Amino acid sequence: MYKLYSMQRSGNSYKVRLALALVNVPYESIEIDILRGESRTPEFLAKNPSGQVPLLEVGEDRYLAESNAILWYVAGGTPLAPESRIDRAEALQWMFFEQHALEPNIGAAYFWLSLVRGGRDLQTHALEDWMERGYAALQVMENHLKTNEYFAAGQLTVADIALYGYTHLAERCDFDLSTFPAIRKWLRRVEQTPGFVPMDGRPARIDNPASIAAGI
Repeated sequence: MYKLYSMQRSGNSYKVRLALALVNVPYESIEIDILRGESRTPEFLAKNPSGQVPLLEVGEDRYLAESNAILWYVAGGTPLAPESRIDRAEALQWMFFEQHALEPNIGAAYFWLSLVRGGRDLQTHALEDWMERGYAALQVMENHLKTNEYFAAGQLTVADIALYGYTHLAERCDFDLSTFPAIRKWLRRVEQTPGFVPMDGRPARIDNPASIAAGI
């Protein structure tokens, strides 16, 4: 059984928990509170020298870091991982976008404004830039979703899970999604997927993981 080292309130950790729930894979969850320095202990650094969560233990002394890499590993062989070459490339395109345009801005704002006590005062110099770049990323997503229900392959994939992780937290850190109707519809679409679990929830079993792509 997999062991997932994650933090309940982390968007990157949530992405992995959501993927595991959607593909109905059991795992042992080990809470690591990065705010208390639990990812910087010698024991944890021996598993992941970068000192970050999520971290997936896939076998004896075999660990996989980086949330989007873990998503691909978990989704392999399921409808969440596109089969065709172009669909895979499009999914990766949006996952790269998530890491360089969305997570560094909305993710950073969420961390400092929602998780760190006094974080707003500590990051007043950065907040304006996060908001500007975060809104720009949301607009790119909105433009795509005006004519597409999902981000790749015409169905829910790991790309949607990667983008959902921090987009659904945007309004907790000063972003206003009222002017992004396509994004709001997409968020609801993801949340209606069989097996979906909210960030604070626990996984529910799915009898037929293939139903994920079919939306039934």
